[in-house]
Amino acid sequence: MTTANPTSDAASSRASKRPRWSRRNPYHATVVQNDLLTAPESDKEVRHLVLDIADSGLDYRPGDAVNVTPTNEPALVAAIVERLGVPGETIIADRKGERTLTNALTHGFEITSTSPYLLDHLANARGVAEVAELLAGDRTRLDAWSRGRDVLDLLNLDPSWSPTPEAFLAELRPLAARTYSISSSPSVHEGTLHLTPATVRHMATPVWGDGRDRGGAASTYLADRVEPGDTVGIYLTANKSFHLPEPDTDIIMVGPGTGIAPFRGFLHERRNDDGSGRNWLFHGARRRDQDFLYRDEMWAMEADGSLRLDVAFSREQDEKIYVSHLMGGQGEELYSWIRDGAVLYVCGDATQMAHDVDETLVAIIRDYGDFDDEGARAELQRLRESGQYRRDVY
Repeated sequence: MTTANPTSDAASSRASKRPRWSRRNPYHATVVQNDLLTAPESDKEVRHLVLDIADSGLDYRPGDAVNVTPTNEPALVAAIVERLGVPGETIIADRKGERTLTNALTHGFEITSTSPYLLDHLANARGVAEVAELLAGDRTRLDAWSRGRDVLDLLNLDPSWSPTPEAFLAELRPLAARTYSISSSPSVHEGTLHLTPATVRHMATPVWGDGRDRGGAASTYLADRVEPGDTVGIYLTANKSFHLPEPDTDIIMVGPGTGIAPFRGFLHERRNDDGSGRNWLFHGARRRDQDFLYRDEMWAMEADGSLRLDVAFSREQDEKIYVSHLMGGQGEELYSWIRDGAVLYVCGDATQMAHDVDETLVAIIRDYGDFDDEGARAELQRLRESGQYRRDVY
């Protein structure tokens, strides 16, 4: 005979009734705080957002990510509508059903970057020689040309082309959510979720830009058009390979720039537990007074002994110094931490930083672990496969 467990049954019932927030059904979180983290004079623009998720049923762990569903800039939408030469209230039919052209461009399609489908159409159907040459050439050159350009730029490459709204929209990609590392701890920042987005801007110059400034879809949405009291559509993505180890395990974190975001969550979580694990952070900023993110929090953790902190300020001396340089300078101790079981995390830029960190780690393992170069690379790979070296790079 089975005995019912009312408490367990009630918990299961509540769990089954929780909404399944997703790309198709995002949770509309209220913005509690939206502050500029970097100094106004900095050439970097990074913000700190606090979202209220108390009634959402959303559960996250430090290291997880949040997806933000953006809306496109009204001025760019209006400019595209004007270029198409039809009223914004024109009803169009797309995969979402019937809606106005303005609504479709605002909520439905990627317009702040170049579309590969539109590029292909311009090259092959419209015969735009500049685009055909770019598509036939080196991908690096195409990427450099595309940086900062949007679909209005592509339309303007062929002034004689006047597509119908449906024909134009058919060449665009659906508007995708943007993913950000969560920079809070659920046990410390209860009922809220924090994120640390860098704003992407491409400013017009006298020789490029047609007098228009461009920007990233989600980052300028969050920076310019979202205020406390507004709501933002979100859903979560678990990052199972980037969670914290047991509280007694040492961790080493490498996160320049906004790569510090998940580690802020890690540090608050670890500061709030009873573990004996040590925490070592390598962070990178250009200048300490302009873009050292969460500076006061990091200094407070360093002062109370919960954090060992090394920061590379790349622009405060003639020779640029990056996190990989700081790691190399601490190679012997870093290796002793790794040898004794510390879990190593890297978050941030995949193109250069992550490669430099890998090469530094190979050199450290080789120099202090009695390996040759090939053996050091194999050891680094072993650390990755075992989960002792974890990366979240983009």
